[in-house]
Amino acid sequence: MECNKDEAVRAKQLAESRMQRGQFVEALKFANKAKKMYADVDNIAQILAICEVHIAALNKLYCSEMDWYRILQTERLSEDAIIKKQYRKLALLLHPDKNKF
Repeated sequence: MECNKDEAVRAKQLAESRMQRGQFVEALKFANKAKKMYADVDNIAQILAICEVHIAALNKLYCSEMDWYRILQTERLSEDAIIKKQYRKLALLLHPDKNKF
């Protein structure tokens, strides 16, 4: 199991370096790989959330319109309470004072 942990930490480091370069699709692949190898890797949930939000923000709807439902990771027909709950969850997870990424 220690071998998987070392490989997972390495995959997480690769994900972080890809994030710094703005390559969020590749970073997401490495972060998912790290999570599969060793689920308790430090900050892996934050890395995954950051990558998913950035990838969703890159995919625009019409012309330059943002797909806010995709950024919030909700369905278009979701109730307001679910959308607010997801917004709060992501706001806490991605808060700049609590997130080093």
